[in-house]
Amino acid sequence: MRHVLLSRFLLRRQQGGGMPTAHHHHLLRALSSAPSPVSSDAELRKYAGYALLLVGCGAATYYSFPLPADALHKKAVPFRYAPLPEDLHAVSNWSGTHEVHARVLLQPDSLPALEGALAAAHKERRKLRPLGSGLSPNGIALSRAGMVNLALMDKVLDVDAKKKTVTVQAGIRVAELVDTLREHGLTLQNFASIREQQVGGFTQVGAHGTGATLPPVDEQVISMKLVTPAKGTIELSREKDPELFYLARCGLGGLGVVAEVTLQCVERHQLVEHTFVSNADEVKKNHKKWLSENKHIKYLWIPYTDTVVVVQCNPPSKWRTPKLGSKYGNDEALQHVRDLYRESLKKYRTEAESNDPDIDTLSFTELRDKLLALDPLDKDHVMKINKAEAEYWKKSEGYRMGWSDEILGFDCGGQQWVSENCFPAGTLATPSMKDLDYIDKLLRLIEKEEIPAPGPIEQRWTARSKSPMSPASSSEEEDIFSWVGIIMYLPTSDARQRKEITEEFFNYRSLAQSLWDDYSAYEHWAKIEVPKDKDELAEVQARLRKRFPVDAYNKARLELDPHKVLSNAKLEKLFPVLEPVHQTK
Repeated sequence: MRHVLLSRFLLRRQQGGGMPTAHHHHLLRALSSAPSPVSSDAELRKYAGYALLLVGCGAATYYSFPLPADALHKKAVPFRYAPLPEDLHAVSNWSGTHEVHARVLLQPDSLPALEGALAAAHKERRKLRPLGSGLSPNGIALSRAGMVNLALMDKVLDVDAKKKTVTVQAGIRVAELVDTLREHGLTLQNFASIREQQVGGFTQVGAHGTGATLPPVDEQVISMKLVTPAKGTIELSREKDPELFYLARCGLGGLGVVAEVTLQCVERHQLVEHTFVSNADEVKKNHKKWLSENKHIKYLWIPYTDTVVVVQCNPPSKWRTPKLGSKYGNDEALQHVRDLYRESLKKYRTEAESNDPDIDTLSFTELRDKLLALDPLDKDHVMKINKAEAEYWKKSEGYRMGWSDEILGFDCGGQQWVSENCFPAGTLATPSMKDLDYIDKLLRLIEKEEIPAPGPIEQRWTARSKSPMSPASSSEEEDIFSWVGIIMYLPTSDARQRKEITEEFFNYRSLAQSLWDDYSAYEHWAKIEVPKDKDELAEVQARLRKRFPVDAYNKARLELDPHKVLSNAKLEKLFPVLEPVHQTK
């Protein structure tokens, strides 16, 4: 107690302008340690005087600021965070894995308004990161320093039915664009799993669908208007500044804000989807044939089972129409999953909950989320769920037919962590088979390390892209690439449980990462996570420089955005300027 009071006394001396002297520090040591013999009466009187002074200060403090009579009976009130200011915008990605609070979130409604906003940000050296729909699993578009969203710039500007092209403002969502194109007998060449992306973000991160003859969506861009902080609005195409055009097609929002874009479309068409269950041996026997014969194809691998769900999509045949539908109805397909959920509720919850009639109204992905929420990191529990999923797909085999934009969508399930990488897989004529070898090794690692890996591991293919920043970039026209995504769902809002799932996911991702160098695999730009460890970050930076033209990208960034208005922490960490990049005059 004497130590504390004296510390306060000395602090007051400091605040009053005096500095503690060596004498004060000596006194503090004397009062806070075992007493030493007093050498003289003068020293004794000195210490007694200090003690009296301390008692007097304590008494004065007590009577000057008395505690209420019931102070001893009052409970401590826990600290509460102050509410967020009203001018803060909370923005998170779809899975809630990345979130920022920003005071600046602009939504210009015209090209001049966007140009003005960027010019002002450039002049004042303020951040204004292009946001898009903010759906990216890694939050690549988020910036707490300021963002711009083009949701109000969502018009279709021109449709050329003869050339099969469409020009749009980049804030239009894919679903809305497809609805408009339908009226003109057109559609997009390919789609990712969902339709809620803004076209600008859809192309800037190099999104992709599946089909070994179909490239990622950035290849559909044939021209664009790019609003830059330093050089204003520039028009880019294969004819106008082709080098910058190809670099900016998959520019990650770092070279400018895509305001308008012209896309190459195709005639609206129907597809017949054939879903069936196979196994690893059968897939290996037929892989080359399936890749070349199917316009769209993907494999869904279910860990801890020998089940591979094969989904093939092709235009309807003029000579043969398959029997549409499935042998089993939806209720029969779901019965095994429902039964597992009811059994698990008895184990983890109560008998009464297992009898809830609402269970029969849940879809497969909803049932899977609820099953995982009971014990998401127990390997044996996850294995049971995966086996139930395999049974569901076996009873969902069959054919369905519809328009391409309807067929190519995919229900990805609830909130999730995901990592997806892309690597070369030979050519269509001579596949390297490394795509299947990669999956085989990954599944073996999962079992060896007992990772509670849920299904599915989704594997897709694309043709190459001519955009140098695309993970599928290649100068060889015949090259094909495989894309493999691993996943862990976040089926709960409980913060502790989400934290545990997150830690396990990054352990899972690290396991997959051990394979990447052998296959020249690089992560999807919307799914790459920045390591916190400095050494790991340095390794990521070095890997990216091996695959992508980082110097050219940084040079363009400095020319178009010298004050890094469009950048954020993720871009700066992935693409640091290691040495001065000389700007061309």
